Amino acid sequence: MLPPFQSSPFRVLPSLTPSLSDAENLLRTRYGYPGFRGLQARIIAHTLNGGDSLVLMPTGGGKSICYQIPALLRQGTGVIVSPLIALMQDQVDAMHRIGVRAAFLNSTQFPAERATMVPALQRAELELLYVAPERLLMDETLDLLSGCTLALIAIDEAHCVSQWGHDFRKDYLGLHLLAERFPGIPRLALAATADHRTRQEIVSRLRLSEPE
Repeated sequence: MLPPFQSSPFRVLPSLTPSLSDAENLLRTRYGYPGFRGLQARIIAHTLNGGDSLVLMPTGGGKSICYQIPALLRQGTGVIVSPLIALMQDQVDAMHRIGVRAAFLNSTQFPAERATMVPALQRAELELLYVAPERLLMDETLDLLSGCTLALIAIDEAHCVSQWGHDFRKDYLGLHLLAERFPGIPRLALAATADHRTRQEIVSRLRLSEPE
């Protein structure tokens, strides 16, 4: 297993102007897939160009590729907001296995782990950072990220922002702050499914700008 901040021979140096061709090459060399599926290429191209996206794909449909690939190609660290704290370690371990320098930030983390992660983030040594919404919205975390270069922000399980849904989480309502604190950083809202009303609510509450 690759330690979180160890230099990887597979690391791709971000391009100042990454293209879809760069993304396709990374998909083959890092992930071992021959090509993108469905709307993945369109979403990735839109994100590489700095646009926001609402991504609706079923579980196992390849949502994670839509933010991982552009995060690895754009300058800075990709921040992934996830409510599933129990799965964060699994997600980080999966990234380590393909040579991605990833870490997580949540309430289960030991102080020593955080003490190692924060300097690595500040030195731009992290490619992906998974963070719980309640942790992200702390002033300490927002201030930390404001001093870093961010490639993008991906909001997983975005349907949790809908007050009409069974999975509503109050913490998600505060994520509109990301549009104010990090202007110009592309944001992706991801969910397995969402009806028309929920889609509208996601776009409105998260303040996505002309999402793909």
